Amino acid sequence: MIELYTWTTPNGQKVSIMLEEVGLPYRAHAIDITKDQQFDPAFLKIAPNNKIPAIVDTDTGLHLMESGAILLYLADKTGRLWPQDFPTKWRVVEWLMWQMGGPGPFLGQVHHFVRFNPGKSAYAEERYAKEAKRLWGVLDRRLGEVDYVAGDYSIADIAIWPWISRFAWQTVDFADHPNVKRWYLAIAGRPAVKRGWDVLNEGRVIPMP
Repeated sequence: MIELYTWTTPNGQKVSIMLEEVGLPYRAHAIDITKDQQFDPAFLKIAPNNKIPAIVDTDTGLHLMESGAILLYLADKTGRLWPQDFPTKWRVVEWLMWQMGGPGPFLGQVHHFVRFNPGKSAYAEERYAKEAKRLWGVLDRRLGEVDYVAGDYSIADIAIWPWISRFAWQTVDFADHPNVKRWYLAIAGRPAVKRGWDVLNEGRVIPMP
């Protein structure tokens, strides 16, 4: 059993989607970051960086924070969604790290400055909106070459897709990124993705272009 500590954010949705895809039994525990529950001392014992998601694997006793590390662990545990042949293994890792260093932090800043704090800093709004468009361009070019970012559907796609699902906050247009749109819709139609996206069973529906 995997105990999943999460919230309805892209980083949290990565792990619940993965758990649904690989079919591991899990229990989702809501950590409401709008109420600072991530700073609760009990949660900090599991996630020292006081951020979601985090897991405890009751089979092994291992607890992990950081969504990328959790995806790698679950893929290794199940032998699913992380091919081990060379060079595909490292292509998956490459695009997983791209998400961790690019769309995650930078699209998050678009959300912060453009969506939630407009007018506070024109410089920040311009800087991060420009970077969002650049990152979408990188993804669109890659998906013009392959069906999924590492060839076949993998943990790299699972890491990136939830961030793209907040496209309405990111000052981008699917019309300018047809390959991203094709990829996004293909993943959005997967039953496991639908279940994992609404991990807390609130009836949330995946946004569509």
